[in-house]
Amino acid sequence: MLRVEGLRSGYGRIEALHGIDIDVREGEIVALVGANGAGKTTLLMTICGNPRASAGRVILAGEDITGLPTHLIARRGLAHSPEGRRIFPRMTVLENLRMGAAIRRSALFQGRS
Repeated sequence: MLRVEGLRSGYGRIEALHGIDIDVREGEIVALVGANGAGKTTLLMTICGNPRASAGRVILAGEDITGLPTHLIARRGLAHSPEGRRIFPRMTVLENLRMGAAIRRSALFQGRS
């Protein structure tokens, strides 16, 4: 479902990701664990298109999405919902997830408030 191959990314001249490989199959739950500054957020953001990968590939459902703009990646159903950033602080977890799913048809995302 989601494959990351040799992903490199960073900010300016600072490379934060040094060739990351991940394979997530449909139905799997994967946890990303590491110390502050280890690159967890950078990896998730790079998968979603910002910052751009400097090398490697991101493949979603068999399609290489590495060079796509973030809004087109979101239309394919992949979005990043950052924790602790207070993007929508007064909203529930479900409401925050619905915001991430808003670009998709509402029928695809159901849940109780």
